[in-house]
Amino acid sequence: MIKRFTVIVAVFFTVVATAQENVASPYSYYGIGLTSFKGTVENRSMGGLSVFSDSIHVNLRNPAGYGRLRRTTYAVGGSHTRTNLESNSGEDNAKTTSLDYLAIGVPVSDKLAFGIGLTPYTSVGYQILDIREDVASRLEGRGGMNKVFASAGYQIIPALSIGVDANYNFGNLQNRRTLVREEVQLGTRDVSRSDLSGFTFNFGADFQKKLKSGLKLHAAASYTPTTNIDAENSRELATIAFSALGERVVKERDVDVPESELTLPSRYSLGAGVGRPNNWFLGAEYTSTDNNSYLAVNTSGGQNSDFAKASQYKIGGYFIPQYNSLTNYFKRIVYRAGFRYEETGLNLRDEAVNEFGITFGVGLPVGPGFSNINLGLEYGQRGTTASGLIQEDYFRVSVGLSLTEARRWFERRKFN
Repeated sequence: MIKRFTVIVAVFFTVVATAQENVASPYSYYGIGLTSFKGTVENRSMGGLSVFSDSIHVNLRNPAGYGRLRRTTYAVGGSHTRTNLESNSGEDNAKTTSLDYLAIGVPVSDKLAFGIGLTPYTSVGYQILDIREDVASRLEGRGGMNKVFASAGYQIIPALSIGVDANYNFGNLQNRRTLVREEVQLGTRDVSRSDLSGFTFNFGADFQKKLKSGLKLHAAASYTPTTNIDAENSRELATIAFSALGERVVKERDVDVPESELTLPSRYSLGAGVGRPNNWFLGAEYTSTDNNSYLAVNTSGGQNSDFAKASQYKIGGYFIPQYNSLTNYFKRIVYRAGFRYEETGLNLRDEAVNEFGITFGVGLPVGPGFSNINLGLEYGQRGTTASGLIQEDYFRVSVGLSLTEARRWFERRKFN
């Protein structure tokens, strides 16, 4: 247990250090960046579904799932993404690698369980070069927000569980704009930074009912209310000169920027599915985010951008040929697949920025217990080349580890 705890602490600090640099997308320029996926490789491989919960996996997307957890479970996962960016003027590509989540779920009884963990919330990472006539501007951004969460789930009756997440969000956004004019020796640099912090909450419910046919019905819902978080802002203006060694500051000054609040939008999810326990499952889910109330810290959107209501549509499931096979390992593998389509709510130059993803994955049993290594593949597309925008085609490989205790820790040992 001490060795396991040491590894968890080490990974925790690694996640904090890397979680804000896990995206390379010009669309992260808007607002507070791209919203990160809060979920395990298992969730992602089924199109991002959160409607399925069981007794041996943590469900980071719906806290009510903890009410069904029966064994202490440790979960960690990361991903590597290769993105091809295409516009009417050319193509480019980028690679990013990140740790995506770290979580522990601990049942304290047959009805109550708690969880803690860390995941990214939003991510910013872009470099944009804009050349218009005799003016060239370079936009660079990095940062994002992380969330540390504490969760609890309780099974009210065998069919119904409820849960709550308490999230502490923290991080910073850094935006840099460099402007150069033709035949002018000096340029200008504008650097802004916002340090963000505040609490948010997420409430969930999970319903499971056995049917006479031997199938099981699953239904789930979650809701995150609108929340304001604090933003400490700073801005630095500088006159710069360019040389073979890079930029040199000629003159700079700090600009006083008042503290402000950032409104994080409300969100709700509804999903349902059906399956045969330990054999197969198929589900669908809808998520709505009220981005109409969203306000950016640095108003980086501009006149040709706005936020509207965002919607996500997901379908996915899994199949296990024979979960208790003693002679064929491949029959015990969990095979997953899914599809998602998202209207992000971001509108640029009268064009809606939408996204879709096709996912596949496997869960590989490890050892005699319930632990497994989860592998996921995803192909996705974001944006369009219409109206001078950028289309992103990305391929993501995800790896997750789910370690489940063979024995429930709240059970009493028996001695002869």
